[in-house]
Amino acid sequence: MARPKAEHPTPGELEVLKVLWERDTPGTVRDVMDVLHARQDAPRAYTSVMSLMNVMAEKGLLRRSPHGRAFLYEPAAPRDRTLRSLLGETFERAYEGSASLLVSHLLDQSAPSAEELDRIRSLLDAYETRSKEKAQEGGGRCKRPRSKRSSD
Repeated sequence: MARPKAEHPTPGELEVLKVLWERDTPGTVRDVMDVLHARQDAPRAYTSVMSLMNVMAEKGLLRRSPHGRAFLYEPAAPRDRTLRSLLGETFERAYEGSASLLVSHLLDQSAPSAEELDRIRSLLDAYETRSKEKAQEGGGRCKRPRSKRSSD
C-alpha cells in the first residue's frame, strides 16, 4: 500500500532535504549519507538512509529517477515553499496566529547578535513600507465589519 503524501517532513526527513537543497543537484543515497556522516556523530547505515529516502519518495517529498544501478533523488518542492509550510502550520497551531508571540519566542530561543537584530529591523522596516504601499494601492486586507449588538 502506498504511503499517504505528507505535508510536512519529519526531523530526519528534513535533514535529508537540507542536504539535497544545499547540493542544488540531484544526489544518490551515498551522496546524502556522506554529508550526514560529516555533520553527525552517530553514523547511519546505508540501508537506513536508503529506506528513509525511499519512504520520502513514496510520500511525495522527493522525486526519484533511475541512474545506472542507483537512483538520483531531488526534493519535490523548493526549500522556501517547504519551510513556509512548516512555519505556517506552527504559526497557526502553536501561536494561534500571533506574530508578536512567535517573534518573542524566536528571539528568546535564538539570542540574535547585534548584527542579526539590525537585519531584522531592516526586514521589519521593509515590510512596513511594502504594507503601506499596498494599502495606498488598495491592496490591503479587508477588515470584517464589526457586528452590532441587538441592544444598540
